[in-house]
Amino acid sequence: KMNKYEIMFIVKADLDEKTVKDTAMNLEKVLKDMKSEIIDSKDLGQKKLAYPIKKSVRGYYFLYHVSAKANAIEEFARKAKLDNNVLRHLIIREEE
Repeated sequence: KMNKYEIMFIVKADLDEKTVKDTAMNLEKVLKDMKSEIIDSKDLGQKKLAYPIKKSVRGYYFLYHVSAKANAIEEFARKAKLDNNVLRHLIIREEE
């Protein structure tokens, strides 16, 4: 069963533009490979973090709305945790 999720992740700001884009693409690919539908994706650009994370004070924010199965979301979370370029990720399941 597919559920709707809102996914936000923050990529380190001290990376070059290509690395930032590649990081986002790799995470997007995890979802696509697992037959998830990306309803909407936004690159919110670079912002100041509310508090420093891993010595970073800025980050590139990405926001996705997806329709996905739980296993795709679990795999996304696993990959996001392993990726050193990702400072934080947050996944919220939306109400039906």
